[in-house]
Amino acid sequence: MTAEKQYKVIVSEKAYDTLSKIISYIALDSIEAAVKVKNEISKAMASLSYLPQRAPFLEGAFIPYNKYHKLVLLRRYLIIYQCCDDVVYVDYIVDCKQDYQWLIR
Repeated sequence: MTAEKQYKVIVSEKAYDTLSKIISYIALDSIEAAVKVKNEISKAMASLSYLPQRAPFLEGAFIPYNKYHKLVLLRRYLIIYQCCDDVVYVDYIVDCKQDYQWLIR
Protein backbone atom coordinates (compact mmCIF):
# COMPACT_ATOMS: atom_id res chain seq x y z
CA MET A 1 0.00 0.00 0.00
CA THR A 2 1.41 3.40 -0.94
CA ALA A 3 1.29 6.41 1.32
CA GLU A 4 -0.62 9.43 0.06
CA LYS A 5 1.41 12.48 -0.75
CA GLN A 6 1.09 15.08 1.97
CA TYR A 7 1.13 18.81 1.24
CA LYS A 8 2.12 21.62 3.56
CA VAL A 9 -0.81 24.04 4.05
CA ILE A 10 -0.01 27.73 4.53
CA VAL A 11 -2.88 30.05 5.39
CA SER A 12 -2.48 33.73 4.53
CA GLU A 13 -2.88 36.46 7.09
CA LYS A 14 -5.80 37.83 5.05
CA ALA A 15 -7.57 34.44 5.22
CA TYR A 16 -7.07 34.24 9.00
CA ASP A 17 -8.32 37.81 9.37
CA THR A 18 -11.44 37.06 7.34
CA LEU A 19 -12.08 33.87 9.32
CA SER A 20 -11.79 35.85 12.55
CA LYS A 21 -14.31 38.42 11.30
CA ILE A 22 -16.74 35.70 10.19
CA ILE A 23 -16.52 33.93 13.55
CA SER A 24 -16.88 37.17 15.52
CA TYR A 25 -19.99 38.10 13.56
CA ILE A 26 -21.60 34.68 14.06
CA ALA A 27 -20.73 34.77 17.77
CA LEU A 28 -22.90 37.86 18.18
CA ASP A 29 -25.89 35.55 17.73
CA SER A 30 -24.55 32.18 18.86
CA ILE A 31 -21.24 31.12 20.35
CA GLU A 32 -22.16 27.50 19.58
CA ALA A 33 -22.72 28.26 15.88
CA ALA A 34 -19.49 30.26 15.72
CA VAL A 35 -17.51 27.35 17.16
CA LYS A 36 -19.14 24.96 14.69
CA VAL A 37 -18.28 27.14 11.68
CA LYS A 38 -14.72 27.71 12.93
CA ASN A 39 -14.21 23.98 13.40
CA GLU A 40 -15.61 23.13 9.96
CA ILE A 41 -13.47 25.70 8.17
CA SER A 42 -10.36 24.71 10.15
CA LYS A 43 -10.97 21.03 9.41
CA ALA A 44 -11.45 21.76 5.71
CA MET A 45 -8.22 23.76 5.53
CA ALA A 46 -6.33 20.96 7.28
CA SER A 47 -7.83 18.43 4.84
CA LEU A 48 -6.09 20.24 1.99
CA SER A 49 -2.89 18.50 3.08
CA TYR A 50 -4.26 15.47 1.23
CA LEU A 51 -5.58 15.61 -2.33
CA PRO A 52 -5.94 19.39 -2.65
CA GLN A 53 -6.62 18.98 -6.37
CA ARG A 54 -10.00 17.38 -5.58
CA ALA A 55 -11.74 20.76 -5.61
CA PRO A 56 -12.60 22.44 -8.92
CA PHE A 57 -10.80 25.46 -10.27
CA LEU A 58 -12.19 28.91 -9.63
CA GLU A 59 -13.27 30.46 -12.90
CA GLY A 60 -13.87 34.08 -13.80
CA ALA A 61 -13.02 36.68 -16.40
CA PHE A 62 -10.17 38.17 -14.37
CA ILE A 63 -8.94 35.02 -12.64
CA PRO A 64 -5.86 33.29 -14.05
CA TYR A 65 -6.83 30.04 -15.79
CA ASN A 66 -6.39 26.92 -13.61
CA LYS A 67 -4.56 28.76 -10.85
CA TYR A 68 -6.98 28.85 -7.91
CA HIS A 69 -9.12 26.05 -6.52
CA LYS A 70 -12.37 26.64 -4.66
CA LEU A 71 -13.71 24.57 -1.80
CA VAL A 72 -17.30 25.27 -0.73
CA LEU A 73 -18.28 24.65 2.89
CA LEU A 74 -21.61 24.70 4.63
CA ARG A 75 -23.18 26.00 1.38
CA ARG A 76 -21.98 29.49 2.30
CA TYR A 77 -18.22 29.71 2.71
CA LEU A 78 -15.58 29.51 0.04
CA ILE A 79 -11.92 28.63 0.60
CA ILE A 80 -9.80 29.85 -2.29
CA TYR A 81 -6.36 28.30 -2.57
CA GLN A 82 -3.59 27.39 -4.97
CA CYS A 83 -1.21 24.46 -5.17
CA CYS A 84 2.47 24.99 -5.87
CA ASP A 85 4.62 21.85 -5.79
CA ASP A 86 4.17 20.36 -2.30
CA VAL A 87 2.56 23.45 -0.76
CA VAL A 88 -1.06 24.58 -0.63
CA TYR A 89 -1.55 28.32 -0.13
CA VAL A 90 -4.94 29.30 1.30
CA ASP A 91 -5.31 32.84 0.01
CA TYR A 92 -8.90 33.73 0.88
CA ILE A 93 -11.91 32.65 2.87
CA VAL A 94 -15.11 34.21 1.58
CA ASP A 95 -18.60 34.43 3.02
CA CYS A 96 -20.65 34.06 -0.17
CA LYS A 97 -23.59 35.92 1.33
CA GLN A 98 -21.42 39.04 1.51
CA ASP A 99 -20.30 41.15 -1.43
CA TYR A 100 -17.12 39.59 -2.73
CA GLN A 101 -16.99 41.18 -6.17
CA TRP A 102 -13.74 42.88 -5.06
CA LEU A 103 -12.14 39.45 -5.35
CA ILE A 104 -12.86 38.91 -9.03
CA ARG A 105 -12.19 42.41 -10.36
